[in-house]
Formats: sequence, structure tokens, C-alpha cells
Amino acid sequence: MDNIDKRNRLDEQPFSCRVTKNNTVFIEYYGKQVKTLKGKDGEKFIKKMNAAENEKDTQLIMAKVTGNFKRGNER
Repeated sequence: MDNIDKRNRLDEQPFSCRVTKNNTVFIEYYGKQVKTLKGKDGEKFIKKMNAAENEKDTQLIMAKVTGNFKRGNER
């Protein structure tokens, strides 16, 4: 885990998520929605989040799911 987040950016907890009744997941980065997961992808994500041991693991899961969305010009 230490090798993945070398700059400790996940300690700031930049990611958050909301789950609706029909298991649609909205993932946000500093309050801005960056990813929506529906159907099987949403269910798979929820299972991973429930299996996470601590908050840093949940942040890492959300970071991996969102992928490489930052290109350097976001604010």
C-alpha cells in the first residue's frame, strides 16, 4: 500500500461515493462527479467497498475505478 500512494494524496480523502436504491454508484472527486457505475459494475464496486478494511483502502478502490481521468487542466 505504501508503494502505491507515494505522495499520500489519498490521506486527504478526495473521493466520495453515493449509492442509490437500484445500486447505481456515483463517484465524486472533491465534490465533482467523475464516474457513474450501473448494473453489474455497480454491484461489483459495492462488494469491493464492503470488503475494504479501512478508509485508505476505500479511497484506493475509488481511485482505481475512476481511472486516469485527470489530465492536468482540472481545477
